[in-house]
Amino acid sequence: MAAQDNSTSSTNTTVCHDGMGNSSDLSPLQKHVAFFDINKDGIIYPWETYQGFRKIGCGVPLSVFASLFINLGLSKKSRPGKWPSPLLPIEVTNIKLAKHTSDSGVYDSHGRFVESKFEEIFKKHARSNANGLTSEELDEMLKANREPKDYGGWVAAMSEWKILYLVGKDKNGILAKETIRGVYDGSLFERMAREHASKKKP
Repeated sequence: MAAQDNSTSSTNTTVCHDGMGNSSDLSPLQKHVAFFDINKDGIIYPWETYQGFRKIGCGVPLSVFASLFINLGLSKKSRPGKWPSPLLPIEVTNIKLAKHTSDSGVYDSHGRFVESKFEEIFKKHARSNANGLTSEELDEMLKANREPKDYGGWVAAMSEWKILYLVGKDKNGILAKETIRGVYDGSLFERMAREHASKKKP
C-alpha cells in the first residue's frame, strides 16, 4: 500500500479558471471523484454527492448516507491550511491528500493508477471467478488490507467497497473486474448514469 501523502501542494494538474482542468489533465483519482462535481467548479458539496448517487440509480437513503459520510470524511483533508467549513466542500485538486490508510494501494500517493496493485487484488482474492469478487472474497480482501489499530481506515475502506458492491454487483453476486477498474479510472459512474437515464426514458 502506498504511504499517505501529507504534502500541502496541489497536483500538477492544469487548472482552468473554473477550478477544473481538462479531463485529460486529471489524475485517475481526480477522475474518480470528478463525476460528483456536478457544476464542474472543482468543489464537491454534499448535495452534489447526493445528486451523483441519485444519477447512478441509488435510492434516497443510500444517497443521503453516502453524501454525508463521504463529505464528512474527505472535506477537511482535501482543504489543507483552511478552516473547516460547515458546507463540507471537497476540493478535487487536492483529493490525493484525502487518501485513507488500510486501502488496496491501487492509487499511489499522487493519485495515479498502479496496474500491478490492481491485478494483485484478483490474484490474491478472486478464487471462484478470476474476473470478479464475491461478497465473501471482498470481505477477505478488506481484512487483508487492514493495518493494525487503523480503525478509521478500516471503516473508510469497508464503506467504500460495500457501497460499490451494492451498486455494482451483477445478478450472480459478482463484482466484476472491469466494474472495479471503471471505478478506479473514473468511467464507471458516467456509464451507470447513462444506463440509469436510458431506463427512465419512456
